[in-house]
Amino acid sequence: MVRRIEIAAGEVTVDAELNESQTAQAVWDGLPIEGAVNTWGDEIYFSTPLALQQEKGQEVVELGDLGYWPPGKAICVFFGPTPASRGDEIRPASAVTVFGRVIGDATVLRRVEDGVQVTVRRSEEQGPSSG
Repeated sequence: MVRRIEIAAGEVTVDAELNESQTAQAVWDGLPIEGAVNTWGDEIYFSTPLALQQEKGQEVVELGDLGYWPPGKAICVFFGPTPASRGDEIRPASAVTVFGRVIGDATVLRRVEDGVQVTVRRSEEQGPSSG
């Protein structure tokens, strides 16, 4: 069963699919999660009540990846270069656990501004695994 979530930040909503990691399961179990958006280059992030350990930390991520950042207990959504990026890479402030990815165009998140409310919830559209 594919686990899909919806991330709604201000006027922008994206759907995402969680992977099979322990972090993804912990996020799923903790939903819904609400917070206030922070922006950092082409990344939004927000604090969560979850205190999770690093799991297969990645220093560089892909467009649309969802990451959990242990130092800030934060969920991060990456949609382009950050201030830490070198060239075209997408680099978090420090290693994150990638636990899913946005379905479709993650760059719509460029319209999200600092401080807007964000809600992460289970999507009503759950389905069979695509892979």
